[in-house]
This record gives sequence, C-alpha cells and structure tokens, in this order.
Amino acid sequence: MDIEQKQAEHIEYFVKQASNNKGSALSSIIVEATSHPSLFAFSEILSVPNVLELAGTENSAFLDLLRMFAHGTWSEYKTNASRLPQFVPDQVLKLKQLTVLTLAETDKVLPYDTLMQELDVQNVRELEDFLINDCMYVGIVRGKLDQLRRCFEVQFAAGRDLRPAQLGNMIQTLASWLSTSEDLLVSIQDKIKWADSMSEIDKKHKKEVDERVEEVKKTLSLKADIDFRGHEEIYSEHGGVMDFEEDRSRPKRRRHPVG
Repeated sequence: MDIEQKQAEHIEYFVKQASNNKGSALSSIIVEATSHPSLFAFSEILSVPNVLELAGTENSAFLDLLRMFAHGTWSEYKTNASRLPQFVPDQVLKLKQLTVLTLAETDKVLPYDTLMQELDVQNVRELEDFLINDCMYVGIVRGKLDQLRRCFEVQFAAGRDLRPAQLGNMIQTLASWLSTSEDLLVSIQDKIKWADSMSEIDKKHKKEVDERVEEVKKTLSLKADIDFRGHEEIYSEHGGVMDFEEDRSRPKRRRHPVG
C-alpha cells in the first residue's frame, strides 16, 4: 500500500471522528491526528466545521495546534510554543519531518548546517540518522546524503498542505499552465493540418507519377508492337525466306578429282 493511499484512509478516519465530536472531545482527536506516524496532511481535518468552531473557545489552542501541523515548521513552533499545548514526543518528530518537507519545497539541495539549525539537531550523525530512519524509510522523501559536500540532495518530497497565501500563487501557476497547454494544443493542431495537407500533396504527386508511368508503358508497348510488325513485313517479302528455301532445294555440284 503506497503512502498516498494510506494518507487517504487516515484522513477519512480523522475527518469522520472530527465530524462526530465537538468542543473538548476534539482536543484528543487533534492530538491523536498530529501524533499519527503515517499522517502528513491536515487541511481536510482543519476544514471540518466542528473543528473551526473551536476558534474563540477555551480549546482554541488545539485549533492553532492543528494549523501548525498543516502549515508550520519546527522553528515556528518554538516561536509560538507558549501559546500552544505542550508537544508529546511523537508530535515533535512529526513536526520536524514536516519541516524537512517544507525546506524541500524551495530547495532540492539542503545543506547540513541549515537542516541542523532548523531541526535543532546537534551533530551530523544525528541528522543523517533522522533523515534515513525517520524520513526516507517512512517514504516522505527520497534523496542522497552527500557527506563530502555536507548536504542532502532531494530527489522526491511529499507535498504539504497549501498555506492560505500559497493558494493565489497556485491558481496563477495553474492558469499559466492552462494557457501554455492551450497554445501547445493549437500548435499541435496546426502541425496535424500541415501533415494532412502534405499527405494530400504526396498522394496527388504519386497519382501523377503513376499516370505518367502508365503513359510511358503504353508508348513503349505501342512502339514495340510497331517494330515487331515492321520486321514481320520485311521477312514476308519475296526473296527473303523464299530465296533461302529455293537455295536449299538446288542440287549441289560435285567436284571431280583431277587425273
């Protein structure tokens, strides 16, 4: 089962749980969701009306907590830790994993120094163990650890939930892609029309060549027939074959020996 299918199943489960509970009951659901080892997308849970109703209540901090996991990073959490519920170890790990995904969105070569600073990791060994065991083996990223250059080369990274500010850029990117696709489609259609016209020209040219070849064949056939008839007339004239026959029937003269 791939990571996308697992994600869909976990999201469906937590959305259902959030939809069937309200108020303080949602707190434990949010903690469970943000601690789950295989869940890395939270926007669907965040959009559940019951969850949004936490805003302005005594449990609003859990709504902020869920938003942190949907869009935030470990350094952002440290800045706002006093306003959020205390993290359990699984939540700490999860937010650091999500932080790697955020960094990989903008740069496919992540320096070790940047990663250690963003993840609060003290040394290279600890960082590489985290990247291998908690990121690559989990399936959220693929890449190469370059110890010589002290960097992580990202080949694949799972996507995070879109931040509200990113939606406009995403719409603009999709609109640009759509415009480019339409231009490409027009270009392809023009090339198809050109190819069709060239095909018709080739067919017409082939027909003309075939007709010309037939004309030449007929001309050569007619000339050969005329030449053949001319030879027949020559050999049919008196003195031709007849003289030869007469010559054959004439007795040969014998030669007598000299005494």
